[in-house]
Amino acid sequence: MTRRIPLLALCLTCGALASFALLPAGKAADAPDTAPTARQAAIGDFGVDLSARKLSVKPGDDFFSFANGQWYDTFTIPEDRTSYGSFVILDEVTRKRVRGIIEEAAAKKSAPGTPEQKIGDFYATFMDLDAIEAAGIKPVQPDLDRIRNARTPADIAALFGSPGFDSTFTIQFIPDLKNPNVYSVTINQGGLGMPDRDYYIKDDPRLKEFRAKYVAYLEQMLTLVNDADAGKHAQAAMAFETAVAQAQWPIEKQRDVEANYNPRSKKELLEQVPGFEWQAFLEPGRLGKRDTFVLSEIDAIKDIAKLVGDTDPDTLKAYLTVHYLTDHARYLPARFDDTVFGFYGQTLRGQPKKRERWKRGVDQVNDSLGEQVAQVYVQRYFTPESKAKMQALVNNLLAALRVRIEALDWMTPDTKKRAQDKLGTFITKIGYPDKWKDYSTLEVKRGDLVGNVQRAQVWAWDYQVDRLDKPVDRTEWGMLPQEVNAYYNPLNNEIVFPAAILQPPFFDPNADPAVNYGAIGAGIGHEIGHGFDDQGRKFGPDGSLTDWWSAKDDAAFTARAKKLIQQYSDFEALPGLNVKGENTIGENIGDLGGLNIAYEAYQISLHGQKDKVLDGLSGDQRFFLGWAQVWREKYRDDALRELVLADVHSPPKFRVNGSVRNMDVWYRAFGVKPGDKLYLKPEDRVRIW
Repeated sequence: MTRRIPLLALCLTCGALASFALLPAGKAADAPDTAPTARQAAIGDFGVDLSARKLSVKPGDDFFSFANGQWYDTFTIPEDRTSYGSFVILDEVTRKRVRGIIEEAAAKKSAPGTPEQKIGDFYATFMDLDAIEAAGIKPVQPDLDRIRNARTPADIAALFGSPGFDSTFTIQFIPDLKNPNVYSVTINQGGLGMPDRDYYIKDDPRLKEFRAKYVAYLEQMLTLVNDADAGKHAQAAMAFETAVAQAQWPIEKQRDVEANYNPRSKKELLEQVPGFEWQAFLEPGRLGKRDTFVLSEIDAIKDIAKLVGDTDPDTLKAYLTVHYLTDHARYLPARFDDTVFGFYGQTLRGQPKKRERWKRGVDQVNDSLGEQVAQVYVQRYFTPESKAKMQALVNNLLAALRVRIEALDWMTPDTKKRAQDKLGTFITKIGYPDKWKDYSTLEVKRGDLVGNVQRAQVWAWDYQVDRLDKPVDRTEWGMLPQEVNAYYNPLNNEIVFPAAILQPPFFDPNADPAVNYGAIGAGIGHEIGHGFDDQGRKFGPDGSLTDWWSAKDDAAFTARAKKLIQQYSDFEALPGLNVKGENTIGENIGDLGGLNIAYEAYQISLHGQKDKVLDGLSGDQRFFLGWAQVWREKYRDDALRELVLADVHSPPKFRVNGSVRNMDVWYRAFGVKPGDKLYLKPEDRVRIW
């Protein structure tokens, strides 16, 4: 389903899990849970996999391949994956640990209502394929009947607004962009079954193939529930989704936080966005009495509302049916699950084999009871020592950015002071939250899979609605501790690093410091940098959308950002498919700023001393290899296509090459000269933070 471009969480790999590999090519994803022996790095002698390099490639021609080429050329992506790399490897290790926690709970006969009972029964029920087959579609029949029996526009709108059903509009409960001390109810565009609007409207032969196969998929799904006019309804649903796609804002416009902030009263919503039964949409989610809303993609929302009002109810019911079945297929007999995988896995992303059921079961329990599982996970796998060392690294990175801001030659003193003020209020969260969610009111029954899922959806929705009129909970986390990722939240001016990412290859307390600064240090810097990227810079120290820039400094920043946009837009990911620099500029600024900040912090850590040489590599060379190898990743072509078209991150190869070529020290470290493919003249190198 359509990805929402996040305003709240600007992260290393937002969206689907973007994986990158750093372990040696022969090291499997089932690496042991035990830590390496004392003072021994987990990778190589000091944290760099020297065997992965392709020394026949000049660093100045393709630094990603120089650092990773031997691995890339010889590694085969597993059949159940669309990409493979360090994120996936670490995710697999983490997932096995979580599986152990969950299966221990599932094996017990715990008292009703206890955490162990809920975790164990949810997982055991998800894994009981015989019971799922025997139940058929009976568990979802009441919802399918609700769709079939809808008669009026209000009936359709009520389904759109009910937890568990898809809609052309989505709702977020986030701190208000202008007043982050209160929550807002934010309405966004939505409604697509393929990854992005380009899949429907872009004039591209491969995307046209996907469109035809998507229609076939829609027909298959409708046939599975005995729709006598499945072919006709599939064509109509596709035409409807195409019209929705045409109305939607593209990613680059979705990223504009100012354009996405359009507060409206209930009266204004009803008057200014006609054609859709808004009151009926809001009632099922307990929002019918709300007085104010924020509309994100306001023009798109207006056009889509009219489109829904003008569309035949039978088409909307076919649309709702297919989306509902897609979302619930994993809880239904294999014929549904296999059909969904056939399109979304095999056709759309080139994935030959479905992931094992237990892996998806772990995901399901994490989705529904994640913080309950996390409490056991952090007790077992996250040490106070790791947290202390990570905090020290973060402090070093923040100090480095302070130095860099003062040294900027393009920013005026007043704006520098405001930037320092913002940096001084950064909140750092490491490992796990101080306060856990309370799932005591969520009922889980062994043998009632769909019921468990539905109750979990309603619980999560009610959790958000119940606190709308309360002060914003600034202790809350937007990721689980067992998630291999990190993020920056501009509305809380915070950087957040879950426990699961604070392990090798990203963070290894026994690795060479230069490598750690290039790996996790640049990751920390990336998240800090999001506070000052093209959108993050629009938020003040208190998290509010505030213009604290002088006109001169704004123009200087914009000019530098435009140069970076063009650099990345010149990268070709697949024949005829270039990176979209406007879509990825925030992440690219995060990478470039993060790498510069990390290098500054690394230099500060040396206290003026020259770092030692290891295996013929200087400290600077090890720093950049740490960065390049952390982003080692291999994609199937169609998965790479989706990343370029539907994500705000550049492909990993260009995250590596695009950042290093703008740093003078990289040229010196690897002897990069004019004529090398990545070479940029000094005046063409982008320097922002």
